[in-house]
Amino acid sequence: MKERLCDFACLGGHPAFPSPVVLGAPVIPDRDRFFRRVESVLDRRQLTNGGPMLREFESRLCGYLGVRNVVAVCNGTMALQIMAKAAGLTGEVIVPAFTFIATAHALSWIGLTPVFADVDEGTHTLDPDSVERCISPRTSAILGVHLWGNVCDVGQLQRLADRHHLKLLFDASQAFGSGRDGRSVGGFGCAEAFSFHATKVMHCFEGGAITTNDDVLAEACRLQRNFGFAGFTDIRCCGINGKLDEISAAAGITNLEAVDQVLENNGLKFQHLRRVLNGIPGLTVLQGRSSSEWNAQYAVLKIDGDQFGLSRDHLLQVLRAEGVFARSYYVPGCHRAPPYDVNPGHCPVDLPITEDLLQNVIQLPTGPAIELRQIDLIGDLLRAIHGNRNELHSVLTTSGSRSVYHALDPAKPAMIVRSEAAWWPWSGQCSIL
Repeated sequence: MKERLCDFACLGGHPAFPSPVVLGAPVIPDRDRFFRRVESVLDRRQLTNGGPMLREFESRLCGYLGVRNVVAVCNGTMALQIMAKAAGLTGEVIVPAFTFIATAHALSWIGLTPVFADVDEGTHTLDPDSVERCISPRTSAILGVHLWGNVCDVGQLQRLADRHHLKLLFDASQAFGSGRDGRSVGGFGCAEAFSFHATKVMHCFEGGAITTNDDVLAEACRLQRNFGFAGFTDIRCCGINGKLDEISAAAGITNLEAVDQVLENNGLKFQHLRRVLNGIPGLTVLQGRSSSEWNAQYAVLKIDGDQFGLSRDHLLQVLRAEGVFARSYYVPGCHRAPPYDVNPGHCPVDLPITEDLLQNVIQLPTGPAIELRQIDLIGDLLRAIHGNRNELHSVLTTSGSRSVYHALDPAKPAMIVRSEAAWWPWSGQCSIL
C-alpha cells in the first residue's frame, strides 16, 4: 500500500488499480437464457410493437412489485414524461434539487415547471417541510425521488398532497428492490417511474416502466407510449413513440429472474464496505432505513473535510488517479444547472442540506462487479490517504499544481497524459512518512 508520498498516483506513483473499478458496472444476464429468448424473438419476427416478450415482462413485473399495472417504455426519462402527461399535470411540479438532472429535464421537456425543494439530511430524499414551503397556486403535483434506493417519507408526502389537493408521483429510477413499511416500491402515490438503464440493479440494457394501481391512469400511459393509438386507426390523444422493443424486454425478463441474487450480493458487498471503512475519521457511510427494504445499489460517503483532512474534491482527485473511479453526484445541483439557474422561480426556498451534500458527498464503486478484495484495497487506500492527509493537502493546494489522471479515466482531458514522477519538485526526496 501507499507508504511514501510519491507512491500516490496523483503525484506520479503507480495506480493502486491499473484496471479501474467503476460505478455502475452492469449486471450481465444469464447468456444462455437470454440468447434463447433472443432466438425466439427472431423466429417470430416481431421485434417491437407490444409483442409477447413485452407482455410477459410487464406481467412478471406486476407480480414482483405487487402492482396492478406495469407499462414498460423505452427508457426512464420517457417513463417520467408519459407518467406526468397521463396524470394530467400542469404548471409547477415540486421536485428535489438533489437528484439526477433528468428528473427536472423530463418535466421541462413537456412544458412543466420544476420547482426545487430541499432534501432530508439522513436519507437525501424530499423534505416534506421544504416541499410545503414551495407550494403555490400553480402547483399541480409533488414528484419525489427515492434517491440511492432510499424510499421517500411516503406517508408525510401523501398527507401533504391530500391536504393541498395535489397529485403525488415518484421517480423510482434507483429504487427497484427497495420498499418501506413492508410495501415494495411501485405502488406508492398515483404512479411511479422506473429506469431500467444498464447501470441499474434491474435493467433491460435500456428501458423504463410506469407502475400504478390506477387502471384509468395505466390505460392513459399505454395510449401515450404508442402515439395515442387505441387500435389501428383509433387515435385517442397526442402520444409519442415510447415503446420497449422485444430484445430489451427479453433482457429484462432474464435479469428479473436473477434480481434477488443481485440484491443479496449488493447487501453483502455494502456491509463489507461499511466494516472496512469503519473508524476512518471524517467518513460517514449512508445506510438505508432498513437493510431488508433497501437495494444497496449505491455506496455513498459523506466527507467531513476537517476530520478527514482533505476536501471531497481533493479526495476524489486522489481516488480517481488511483483507479477508483468514484463520482460526485449531483454536482452542480439541479437548481444551479441551465436552464434553471437563471430563473429564481425554480428555487423559492433555501436549500441548505442540498448545498452541503453537493460539496461533501461522493459515491464509491460497489455492486456485483466489484470483489471483496477490491473493497479491502479501497479501504486500505482511504486509510493511507488519511494517514498522509497533511502532505497531500499541502501538495494539492499548491499554487500551479496540476492534476494527474489515470490512463483510463474518461474524465481525462484529451491533451493531458499521465505525468512522470520526475515532474514533481519533491520526487527523489520520498521518505517513509
